Amino acid sequence: MTPDAARPTVGWRVNAERLVLLGWSRAILLQLAHPLVAAGVYDHSTVRQHPWRAATRLHHTVKAMLALTFGTEGERQAALEGILSIHRRVHGRLSHAAGRFPAGTPYSAEDPALVLWVHATLLESMPLAYELCVAPLGETDKDAYCAEAAWVAHALGARESEIPRSWRAMRECLDAHYTSGAIAVTPQARELASGVLAPPFAWMVAPLARLNRLVTAALLPPSLREAYGLEWSTADERRFARATARIRRLRRLLPDAVAWWPQARRLQQPAA
Repeated sequence: MTPDAARPTVGWRVNAERLVLLGWSRAILLQLAHPLVAAGVYDHSTVRQHPWRAATRLHHTVKAMLALTFGTEGERQAALEGILSIHRRVHGRLSHAAGRFPAGTPYSAEDPALVLWVHATLLESMPLAYELCVAPLGETDKDAYCAEAAWVAHALGARESEIPRSWRAMRECLDAHYTSGAIAVTPQARELASGVLAPPFAWMVAPLARLNRLVTAALLPPSLREAYGLEWSTADERRFARATARIRRLRRLLPDAVAWWPQARRLQQPAA
């Protein structure tokens, strides 16, 4: 079900915040921890050959997310078609064994299981970033966030019966992937992750790049943080606590006209 008549209150509130971008790198690293996702990105993305295109890719990804949340019916459909057109081109086979997947295992971005994994990582990461930077969310809000986003997963090819519509169902979905042995950080994933956390333009925004790396490392499950080779210490924990406390104080001072995306500001927030 698409949000035609009434826009999803919780999804609107979470996705309106620019600061939620701090959850994107965490979601991407989770996605890449699936060997079939990592292979698809590694084999078909131009980012490795042209690292500066990472910024363009992020811009298009955020633009699509905003269209799906705040766009008209036409804008939502255009965003979906853009994503699906990319998915149709991404298919191949694993060149090396990875986790429980033997060499030669086929992969496709249209695989409902991979669509589900990517969707679940976003369902978890965006509310975590919102709570970290803006305000707490109750269990009911988190359930609503999952339920409101279900139509996107279905439109992109996930199986209707497998799409989590509550926070608990989302956690069970992620846990099932972890325990199945499907999640294993490969050399491909580590190479791609370095491009996410240390893109070639990072020196231009060094403080933000350091903050992004710190927040990403903090929010990753410890086993995946270690698998990606991200160091974490008591000193890092203290830096993380100080940084996020400053972010929350700053957000309380910022007017929504600055803190929200323009696509959100052009709409009137629905009543809770």
